[in-house]
Amino acid sequence: MSASSDISDAVARLDALTRRLRAECPWDREQDERSIVPHTVEEAYELADAAYAGDDAKLLDELGDVLFQVHFLSLLLEERGAGDLAAVAEHCRQKLIRRHPHVFGDVEAESAGAVLRNWDAIKATEAGREPGIFGEVPENLPALLYARKVQRRAATAGLLERAPDPDPVAETSDAFERVGEQLFAAVDEARRLRVDPELALRAAAQRFRDRLDAQAVDSPQGDP
Repeated sequence: MSASSDISDAVARLDALTRRLRAECPWDREQDERSIVPHTVEEAYELADAAYAGDDAKLLDELGDVLFQVHFLSLLLEERGAGDLAAVAEHCRQKLIRRHPHVFGDVEAESAGAVLRNWDAIKATEAGREPGIFGEVPENLPALLYARKVQRRAATAGLLERAPDPDPVAETSDAFERVGEQLFAAVDEARRLRVDPELALRAAAQRFRDRLDAQAVDSPQGDP
């Protein structure tokens, strides 16, 4: 049996199990996307923890938990007639093809940084996207993720210095630990000043976003 067949069979068995739980388990029957998403977010954090720990056994376990979340949420879509797991997979496949023209088209991208810039440019042209530099940046992200995403959008628009293209050789644990220590020190300062660091960072990121949005409105050229 080929690896492809093994994958298809395993996914089919998980799909069958998900449907049975939805039909026969009282807890699963009561759930909707709003009650499930907090569990999805929690599982994603546990997956990230396993990845950073380099624990392959835990990574495999947490990937399974996230995969189940995808199956369950897809089943809720199916019940409303709004899609199903096949539609989710095909939508994802088409989006990845569209956003990788350097692989599936004739666009050239010689670096990871060029890929990211192309990705953001293509995403901005897709139907249904919110306009503006910060269109569809979720405001309910944790403050650190929110600030990072706002800064990345601003950098892509040429309003902040862009980070150098990623270099796997230069991505050392020293930089990871140094940034961690700096963040830890900032949290310690917030504690001593009796400031909530989550709220303070979110407010700073929002002020930055508001300033750039105001500049875009005032600019005769509109969005950069």
